[in-house]
Amino acid sequence: MPKVSRESAEVEDHGLVEDRHAEFEGYTVNFVTFRQEMDGSPMLKGLPDDLCQCPHWGYVFKGKVTFRFADREETYGPGDAFYAPPGHAPIHGADTEYLQFSPTEELRQTAEVITKNMQEALGPA
Repeated sequence: MPKVSRESAEVEDHGLVEDRHAEFEGYTVNFVTFRQEMDGSPMLKGLPDDLCQCPHWGYVFKGKVTFRFADREETYGPGDAFYAPPGHAPIHGADTEYLQFSPTEELRQTAEVITKNMQEALGPA
């Protein structure tokens, strides 16, 4: 049976966000750390309804994460397990750490849009 730990996962450090991840049979496991508060809404522009269409299951270790939906917001803190269905925008508190499970293909499609929006926001090198 495959396994991953925070220490054995592949690391991508994006400054404000550190993503440690691994893939298993169509799912991606992420250990995510947000160093500063971050509203993910601007990075989702271009996805259907400008919202993340990838479902996520997770567990918050530290800090808080809020998922904004068209009709509500749901906030999770330390010790909370969560499910965020498609159609959300995340807002992460400063010093937030959580574990997340997502279908790899849907996550890849979302990540492509986020990467494009980040590059446009940063402008030419």
